[in-house]
Amino acid sequence: MSHRQPTVLVVEDEAAQREVLRYNLEAEGFEVAIATDGDEALLMLPEVEPDVVVLDWMLPGISGIEICRRMKSNPRTRAIPVLMLSARSEEVDRVRGLETGADDYVIKPYSVLELMARVRTQLRRVRPAATGEKLTYLDIVLDSETHRVTRAERPLKLGPTEFRLLATFMEKPGRVWSREQLLDRVWGRDIYVDSRTVDVHIGRLRKALRRDGGEDPLRTVRGAGYALG
Repeated sequence: MSHRQPTVLVVEDEAAQREVLRYNLEAEGFEVAIATDGDEALLMLPEVEPDVVVLDWMLPGISGIEICRRMKSNPRTRAIPVLMLSARSEEVDRVRGLETGADDYVIKPYSVLELMARVRTQLRRVRPAATGEKLTYLDIVLDSETHRVTRAERPLKLGPTEFRLLATFMEKPGRVWSREQLLDRVWGRDIYVDSRTVDVHIGRLRKALRRDGGEDPLRTVRGAGYALG
Protein backbone atom coordinates (compact mmCIF):
# COMPACT_ATOMS: atom_id res chain seq x y z
CA MET A 1 0.00 0.00 0.00
CA SER A 2 1.52 3.29 -1.01
CA HIS A 3 0.97 6.54 0.78
CA ARG A 4 -0.29 9.04 -1.74
CA GLN A 5 2.72 10.91 -3.10
CA PRO A 6 2.49 14.69 -3.23
CA THR A 7 0.51 15.65 -6.33
CA VAL A 8 1.44 18.47 -8.69
CA LEU A 9 -1.14 19.81 -11.14
CA VAL A 10 0.60 21.13 -14.26
CA VAL A 11 -1.45 23.59 -16.33
CA GLU A 12 0.42 24.09 -19.62
CA ASP A 13 -0.86 24.21 -23.20
CA GLU A 14 2.45 23.47 -24.97
CA ALA A 15 2.89 19.70 -25.36
CA ALA A 16 6.71 19.75 -25.29
CA GLN A 17 6.80 21.80 -22.08
CA ARG A 18 4.16 19.55 -20.51
CA GLU A 19 6.20 16.44 -21.18
CA VAL A 20 9.40 17.97 -19.78
CA LEU A 21 7.54 18.96 -16.62
CA ARG A 22 5.78 15.61 -16.27
CA TYR A 23 8.99 13.63 -16.79
CA ASN A 24 11.01 15.63 -14.27
CA LEU A 25 8.29 15.84 -11.62
CA GLU A 26 7.65 12.09 -11.83
CA ALA A 27 11.40 11.46 -11.57
CA GLU A 28 11.30 13.49 -8.32
CA GLY A 29 8.62 11.13 -7.01
CA PHE A 30 5.59 13.37 -7.48
CA GLU A 31 2.24 12.29 -8.86
CA VAL A 32 1.46 14.51 -11.83
CA ALA A 33 -1.93 15.61 -13.12
CA ILE A 34 -2.07 17.55 -16.39
CA ALA A 35 -4.49 20.19 -17.63
CA THR A 36 -4.02 21.69 -21.08
CA ASP A 37 -6.12 24.83 -20.56
CA GLY A 38 -7.74 26.95 -17.89
CA ASP A 39 -11.21 25.41 -18.04
CA GLU A 40 -9.80 21.92 -17.61
CA ALA A 41 -7.64 23.13 -14.71
CA LEU A 42 -10.65 24.56 -12.86
CA LEU A 43 -12.58 21.30 -13.33
CA MET A 44 -9.63 19.21 -12.13
CA LEU A 45 -8.80 21.20 -8.99
CA PRO A 46 -11.52 19.78 -6.71
CA GLU A 47 -11.05 16.31 -8.22
CA VAL A 48 -7.25 16.10 -7.91
CA GLU A 49 -6.80 18.20 -4.73
CA PRO A 50 -3.18 18.93 -5.75
CA ASP A 51 -0.51 19.90 -3.21
CA VAL A 52 1.10 22.38 -5.63
CA VAL A 53 -0.02 23.90 -8.95
CA VAL A 54 2.47 24.78 -11.70
CA LEU A 55 0.56 27.22 -13.86
CA ASP A 56 1.46 28.75 -17.21
CA TRP A 57 0.58 32.42 -17.56
CA MET A 58 -0.41 32.29 -21.24
CA LEU A 59 -3.20 29.77 -21.77
CA PRO A 60 -5.94 29.50 -24.37
CA GLY A 61 -9.26 30.66 -22.90
CA ILE A 62 -8.99 31.51 -19.22
CA SER A 63 -5.55 32.97 -18.46
CA GLY A 64 -3.22 31.66 -15.78
CA ILE A 65 -3.63 34.95 -13.90
CA GLU A 66 -7.41 34.48 -13.82
CA ILE A 67 -7.11 30.87 -12.60
CA CYS A 68 -4.75 32.01 -9.88
CA ARG A 69 -7.17 34.79 -8.88
CA ARG A 70 -10.06 32.32 -8.65
CA MET A 71 -8.00 29.79 -6.68
CA LYS A 72 -6.91 32.41 -4.17
CA SER A 73 -10.43 33.79 -3.69
CA ASN A 74 -11.91 30.33 -3.04
CA PRO A 75 -11.46 29.11 0.57
CA ARG A 76 -11.15 25.49 -0.65
CA THR A 77 -8.17 26.16 -2.93
CA ARG A 78 -6.67 29.29 -1.34
CA ALA A 79 -3.96 27.41 0.55
CA ILE A 80 -2.63 25.50 -2.50
CA PRO A 81 0.70 27.05 -3.56
CA VAL A 82 0.75 28.35 -7.13
CA LEU A 83 3.97 28.56 -9.10
CA MET A 84 3.51 30.73 -12.20
CA LEU A 85 5.48 30.12 -15.41
CA SER A 86 5.83 33.04 -17.73
CA ALA A 87 7.76 33.87 -20.87
CA ARG A 88 7.42 37.54 -20.07
CA SER A 89 10.28 38.91 -18.04
CA GLU A 90 8.88 42.41 -17.56
CA GLU A 91 8.85 43.46 -13.92
CA VAL A 92 5.25 44.71 -14.23
CA ASP A 93 4.03 41.21 -15.04
CA ARG A 94 5.96 39.64 -12.21
CA VAL A 95 4.33 42.08 -9.80
CA ARG A 96 0.89 41.42 -11.33
CA GLY A 97 1.46 37.69 -10.96
CA LEU A 98 2.40 37.99 -7.31
CA GLU A 99 -0.42 40.45 -6.61
CA THR A 100 -2.91 37.90 -7.89
CA GLY A 101 -1.69 35.59 -5.16
CA ALA A 102 0.91 33.48 -6.98
CA ASP A 103 3.36 32.05 -4.44
CA ASP A 104 6.32 31.98 -6.81
CA TYR A 105 7.16 33.05 -10.34
CA VAL A 106 9.54 31.42 -12.84
CA ILE A 107 10.56 33.00 -16.14
CA LYS A 108 10.78 30.86 -19.29
CA PRO A 109 13.13 29.50 -20.44
CA TYR A 110 13.69 28.11 -16.95
CA SER A 111 16.22 25.68 -15.55
CA VAL A 112 14.41 22.45 -14.72
CA LEU A 113 16.59 21.98 -11.64
CA GLU A 114 15.63 25.40 -10.33
CA LEU A 115 11.96 24.75 -11.02
CA MET A 116 12.08 21.42 -9.15
CA ALA A 117 13.77 23.12 -6.20
CA ARG A 118 11.04 25.75 -6.12
CA VAL A 119 8.29 23.12 -6.27
CA ARG A 120 9.93 21.38 -3.30
CA THR A 121 10.10 24.69 -1.41
CA GLN A 122 6.36 25.21 -1.88
CA LEU A 123 5.67 21.60 -0.93
CA ARG A 124 7.70 21.95 2.25
CA ARG A 125 5.28 24.67 3.32
CA VAL A 126 2.15 22.57 2.82
CA ARG A 127 3.35 18.98 3.37
CA PRO A 128 6.54 19.05 5.42
CA ALA A 129 6.46 15.31 6.16
CA ALA A 130 6.65 14.56 2.44
CA THR A 131 10.02 16.30 2.28
CA GLY A 132 11.57 14.59 5.30
CA GLU A 133 11.00 17.33 7.87
CA LYS A 134 10.50 16.87 11.60
CA LEU A 135 7.03 17.73 12.83
CA THR A 136 6.18 18.70 16.39
CA TYR A 137 2.82 18.99 18.10
CA LEU A 138 2.81 19.59 21.88
CA ASP A 139 5.04 16.80 23.24
CA ILE A 140 4.79 14.63 20.08
CA VAL A 141 7.71 14.67 17.63
CA LEU A 142 7.53 12.87 14.30
CA ASP A 143 10.69 12.46 12.22
CA SER A 144 9.59 11.61 8.69
CA GLU A 145 13.10 10.75 7.57
CA THR A 146 13.87 8.12 10.22
CA HIS A 147 10.19 7.16 10.66
CA ARG A 148 10.44 7.62 14.44
CA VAL A 149 7.84 9.11 16.73
CA THR A 150 8.34 10.14 20.35
CA ARG A 151 5.92 11.47 22.93
CA ALA A 152 7.36 13.22 25.97
CA GLU A 153 10.73 11.94 24.65
CA ARG A 154 9.65 8.30 24.85
CA PRO A 155 9.67 6.33 21.59
CA LEU A 156 6.27 5.18 20.31
CA LYS A 157 5.74 2.01 18.30
CA LEU A 158 3.53 2.78 15.33
CA GLY A 159 2.63 0.66 12.32
CA PRO A 160 3.21 2.25 8.88
CA THR A 161 -0.46 3.20 8.49
CA GLU A 162 -0.65 4.80 11.94
CA PHE A 163 2.58 6.66 11.14
CA ARG A 164 1.10 8.07 7.91
CA LEU A 165 -2.13 9.01 9.69
CA LEU A 166 -0.24 10.86 12.40
CA ALA A 167 1.96 12.64 9.82
CA THR A 168 -1.19 13.79 7.98
CA PHE A 169 -2.72 15.16 11.21
CA MET A 170 0.51 16.81 12.33
CA GLU A 171 0.96 18.63 9.05
CA LYS A 172 -2.30 20.48 9.63
CA PRO A 173 -3.18 20.57 13.33
CA GLY A 174 -6.78 21.62 13.90
CA ARG A 175 -7.90 20.66 10.40
CA VAL A 176 -10.85 18.27 10.35
CA TRP A 177 -10.24 15.36 7.97
CA SER A 178 -13.16 13.30 6.69
CA ARG A 179 -12.71 9.52 6.42
CA GLU A 180 -12.65 9.88 2.62
CA GLN A 181 -9.86 12.45 2.74
CA LEU A 182 -7.85 10.27 5.10
CA LEU A 183 -8.38 7.23 2.86
CA ASP A 184 -7.14 9.22 -0.11
CA ARG A 185 -4.14 10.68 1.70
CA VAL A 186 -3.02 7.65 3.69
CA TRP A 187 -4.08 4.62 1.65
CA GLY A 188 -3.94 6.18 -1.82
CA ARG A 189 -6.54 7.01 -4.38
CA ASP A 190 -6.67 3.70 -6.25
CA ILE A 191 -7.05 1.34 -3.33
CA TYR A 192 -10.45 0.22 -2.20
CA VAL A 193 -10.58 0.32 1.58
CA ASP A 194 -13.73 0.43 3.67
CA SER A 195 -14.04 3.72 5.56
CA ARG A 196 -14.46 1.75 8.81
CA THR A 197 -10.81 0.75 8.35
CA VAL A 198 -9.97 4.38 9.10
CA ASP A 199 -11.71 4.09 12.48
CA VAL A 200 -9.77 0.93 13.33
CA HIS A 201 -6.43 2.59 12.59
CA ILE A 202 -7.42 5.78 14.43
CA GLY A 203 -8.19 3.56 17.43
CA ARG A 204 -4.72 1.98 17.21
CA LEU A 205 -3.07 5.36 16.84
CA ARG A 206 -4.93 6.70 19.90
CA LYS A 207 -3.88 3.67 21.93
CA ALA A 208 -0.23 4.09 20.92
CA LEU A 209 -0.27 7.82 21.72
CA ARG A 210 -1.78 7.21 25.16
CA ARG A 211 0.35 4.18 26.06
CA ASP A 212 2.22 6.08 28.78
CA GLY A 213 -0.79 8.13 29.88
CA GLY A 214 -1.19 11.68 28.62
CA GLU A 215 -4.18 13.33 26.99
CA ASP A 216 -5.72 11.94 23.81
CA PRO A 217 -4.72 14.60 21.24
CA LEU A 218 -7.14 13.26 18.60
CA ARG A 219 -10.66 14.55 18.47
CA THR A 220 -13.65 12.89 16.82
CA VAL A 221 -15.84 15.46 15.10
CA ARG A 222 -19.34 14.01 14.85
CA GLY A 223 -20.51 13.57 11.29
CA ALA A 224 -17.33 15.14 9.93
CA GLY A 225 -14.25 13.07 10.79
CA TYR A 226 -11.14 13.51 12.90
CA ALA A 227 -8.79 16.29 13.90
CA LEU A 228 -5.62 16.73 15.90
CA GLY A 229 -6.15 19.16 18.76
